[in-house]
Amino acid sequence: MMKVVFAGTPEFARLAYEAIAQAGHDVPLVLTQPDRPSGRGLKLTPSPVKQEAVARGVQVLQPHSLRLDGKYPDEASAAKQLLEEIAPDVMVVAAYGLILPQWVLDLPKYGCLNIHASLLPRWRGAAPIQRAIEAGDAETGVAIMQMDAGLDTGDVLLEKKIAITDQTAAVLHDQLAQMGAESIVEALTKLEGNQLKAIPQPEEGVTYAAKLEKSEAPINVSLDAKTLERRIRAFNPVPGATLQLPGLKDPVKIWRAQALAESASAEPGTVIRSSAEGIDIATGQGVLRLLELQKAGGKRQPVEVFVTGWKP
Repeated sequence: MMKVVFAGTPEFARLAYEAIAQAGHDVPLVLTQPDRPSGRGLKLTPSPVKQEAVARGVQVLQPHSLRLDGKYPDEASAAKQLLEEIAPDVMVVAAYGLILPQWVLDLPKYGCLNIHASLLPRWRGAAPIQRAIEAGDAETGVAIMQMDAGLDTGDVLLEKKIAITDQTAAVLHDQLAQMGAESIVEALTKLEGNQLKAIPQPEEGVTYAAKLEKSEAPINVSLDAKTLERRIRAFNPVPGATLQLPGLKDPVKIWRAQALAESASAEPGTVIRSSAEGIDIATGQGVLRLLELQKAGGKRQPVEVFVTGWKP
């Protein structure tokens, strides 16, 4: 078994940390983001990874930065001293949220391994799950990567694939989180047995998964219906997809929609028909049927319920 320092923050990372611990590896230290305000009361809330580490009685470190020449040099120096004392075999990183300076990459015996939710070099960056759905990719997956100084540019050590069908980002996230947890345990076993082969990423096919922005939520009805259907799945649950319907003061959130196999002769944005089966909207090309909606301040509703309280 290996001595592993784990660095991660959200639920995606928590599953990986849990799998590593359950596999019997020694995890004496966990790094995670500082507690953030959350909920209506904006109460400081520990990350899912911190909650898991505390439950396991493992030491947690939450530096604001690991750069020795950055804004928080004292925190970075303290982290460096502790990591040197621990002398880990490897650091596993999953959605940590901090850039690792070179001293961190060089410190563990086997360096730092990253769990990335795409088939590299496609969708390097912050939102690979959502961008893969939005782009209409037929498949995605998980890559275990040897980290270097670049943005998701390191050699790929292990890769697993999964088909993209009609999953929302929430569903695909959970599938990839489980796949990532299983993959990192396999990678650590192979690393210990010197069975991993580092494959450099090809220079062709590089794309970047830009961070999700709230400004992307409003639906642009001049786009085609199939693109809009993918966007609604990609932005479920965050940042959400919104549309202004006639007769309502505020935009509604669209949780589920379907591109129909028919053309639309009306102007984009026009409500063609409304029934318990769906609200059909004309788009730049084709018709988009809204199937699950949420009014501002209200609850999610299937369309058959929504239309009983709405008149276009």
